[in-house]
Amino acid sequence: QVRVVESGGGLVQAGGSLRLSCAASGSIFSINAMGWYRQAPGKQRELVATITTGGRTNYADAVKGRFTISRDNAKNTMYLQMNSLKPEDTAVYYCNADGVLVGLKYDSWGQGTQVTVSS
Repeated sequence: QVRVVESGGGLVQAGGSLRLSCAASGSIFSINAMGWYRQAPGKQRELVATITTGGRTNYADAVKGRFTISRDNAKNTMYLQMNSLKPEDTAVYYCNADGVLVGLKYDSWGQGTQVTVSS
């Protein structure tokens, strides 16, 4: 299996920046893609950005041009650089890794890290 652990959340003023990290461990070779999701109070979890092992990225419209997803394969770590933060970006951010291991698909989730943007 694959285990992912997020870090880097915190409190920031609107217009500020934060960088989230997601460290993966375990059967790293089996990962197909990794991504960031977020869940605000009273709302469903939503996609923020994803990145494949080949480096292809995908972003939610709400974060395009402000957030950048990247991964350092040597460190087994994925990042989310968040710039020009807005109060509506406030949420718990979750790291996800999906892949196939011994013929079975899996989804691994982290425990989440809180991002709070004050106005």
